[in-house]
Amino acid sequence: MNSPAPLAGIVVVELGHSVAAPFAGQIFGDLGAEVIKIEKTEGDDARKWGPPFWDGAAAAFQPLNRNKKSAVCDLRDPQQLALLKRLIQERADVVLQNLRPGQVDTLGLDGAALTAGKPSLIYCNVGAFGRAGPFKERPGYDPLMQAFSGMMSTTGETGRPPVRVGPSIVDLGTGMWAVIGVLTLLHRRRDSGKGGVVDVSLFETATTWVSLLAAHYLASGELPAKQGSGANGIVPYRAYSTADGDLVVAAGSDGLFRRLARVLGHPEWIEDPRFATNPKRVEHQAILYALIEAEMSGRSNSEWIALLEAAGIPCAPVQNIAQMLAHEQTKALGLLQEVPGSAMKLIGLPLSFDGVRPAIRSRPPRLGEHTDEIIRKSEG
Repeated sequence: MNSPAPLAGIVVVELGHSVAAPFAGQIFGDLGAEVIKIEKTEGDDARKWGPPFWDGAAAAFQPLNRNKKSAVCDLRDPQQLALLKRLIQERADVVLQNLRPGQVDTLGLDGAALTAGKPSLIYCNVGAFGRAGPFKERPGYDPLMQAFSGMMSTTGETGRPPVRVGPSIVDLGTGMWAVIGVLTLLHRRRDSGKGGVVDVSLFETATTWVSLLAAHYLASGELPAKQGSGANGIVPYRAYSTADGDLVVAAGSDGLFRRLARVLGHPEWIEDPRFATNPKRVEHQAILYALIEAEMSGRSNSEWIALLEAAGIPCAPVQNIAQMLAHEQTKALGLLQEVPGSAMKLIGLPLSFDGVRPAIRSRPPRLGEHTDEIIRKSEG
């Protein structure tokens, strides 16, 4: 069965680099849109984010730029800039941009200018600190936002230095919000014919990711503490060292805790007033976690998983990336997809339509691979 391409016919021009805007562009490409990636002469900086390098570019670049075309454009050259503007006016449904703050305004590539000339255009600013405020002109990157948003203050273990969440969740999340915003205006445009401007930013995304922690503080006046592998307000709900690895056990309800106590051979914990309810377990979590840890170290991951699953208690081993990719669940979902025209395999889009996951139709483009094709279309 052919993979669905629900956005076929939509043209997206990506003035993007690094992660956030390219990820948004790739989502549109995976969904069937024609995505034209406009790159500076030396290319997207992410092309050089290695080693490792893979099929001609950094491995970090490749999972963000499949299903796209690449055209090189020197925005400082008036002739090339005019050509880009003509391309947008004649062909684009959507523009994504995460250039340096203020740059698009100087070049006349800002949302107000482009939508004035083409009211049906949907323009998305993928910013750093957002469109207003004292920091609106500042650049930003994922680790800066993890720090500035408070996320880093709650990640890691008590008494140890701040820790960045490993994956670039702020960048990737901002790309997702960009897509949600653009799709919303595409829906509106079907009826009104009117486009508009979407604003998303790394900082706004980061504040959303800490919204539960912010609610904790706003409700109690207490700053959320670092929880390691656990979570504020839910106990027991974390990883434990076993005889041969680490295992996360999520027994966050009273019923699940009672089951866990029995599996661990301590039914007396059920009647212990310190552990009777979740609020009590949170209050006495240091004591409870020490008791659980002492039991967990006595068996292997596989032994505990068999016992816990038999009791209906959610659990998962802490896998490395290789283990995740090789797991039968990953294979059953077809998450790892071959990239046509290359020896690469990449993780596909995390959704399916009528049971079919959108396919990777084309490998990430070489720098400027489609410049002539795009220029010919624009000049014609």
